[in-house]
Amino acid sequence: MIRKESLPKVLLLLAAFVFFSANTVYFLEDPNGPVLASIDRNYHLNFDTVEKGPWLNLKAAVLVNADNGDVLYAKNADQPRPVASITKLVTAMVVIDHKVPLDSIVEITKEDAFRSSKSRLSRGFELTVLDLLYSALMNSDNRAARALARATCGDIDEFVREMNRKVQRLGLENTVFCEPTGLDEKNVSTAHEVAKILHYAYDYKLIKKITSQKRYRVKIQNKKNTYRQMSNTNLMVYSKYKVLAGKTGFIREADHCLTTLLQNKKGEKLTLVVLGVPGDKLRFREARRLADWGFNKI
Repeated sequence: MIRKESLPKVLLLLAAFVFFSANTVYFLEDPNGPVLASIDRNYHLNFDTVEKGPWLNLKAAVLVNADNGDVLYAKNADQPRPVASITKLVTAMVVIDHKVPLDSIVEITKEDAFRSSKSRLSRGFELTVLDLLYSALMNSDNRAARALARATCGDIDEFVREMNRKVQRLGLENTVFCEPTGLDEKNVSTAHEVAKILHYAYDYKLIKKITSQKRYRVKIQNKKNTYRQMSNTNLMVYSKYKVLAGKTGFIREADHCLTTLLQNKKGEKLTLVVLGVPGDKLRFREARRLADWGFNKI
């Protein structure tokens, strides 16, 4: 029984909980492992506000007013497509959810290097988890993503199960992963759900810090005075807009992809997703065209 004199304190605490819970991200305990989930886990995009925008050379896209969820532009927004290295946003979220120590050292193995595409990380290099996150998110390094998966779950198959649990908890019904890099075309999502993935990724301070930088130098721990320069593959960091977060992707089956959160000088924010663009430079030209159009609409 609560005493009368304690009621004001109880009511005050209850009011504070209600106020902060509306916009707070919580670590929730789960029998299958930790998960970072928002109270508003089913982030809603309002497609009633879609307008006819510019013609763009791509397969799918959305443009969202990040401040209120209104969708300004949409093309094939709910059509599942390979998303290539956009996958790594979820990879990073799972690593951070599991609270893997950022200063722990991980070696790039033969398995990490197998058919990994281009990499600045040679087999046998040892890096911290933090530097692997920079390598995977900024430079889209596939070896780094595999190494992070092993460091988190000890087994890549188990890590992929965690990735799929993650997106299911976030209410993403058309997003499925079969590996942590994005090299496999069976990693699929939609422009609609990629926008949501970026929304949730932006809740992670480390992810938004890494993906908004132009370059970063990682240290090879087992090689004296040896470093590797990582450059952001999201060339929107060189545009007139401020990049708050983002990720690129490319495999032949997906073509060139990009999701990014942009802010103009007025402080307005747009979440942009372009999938299936037939060209690397064209991807950023179409993204700038869409962003220019969108900022003129809000």
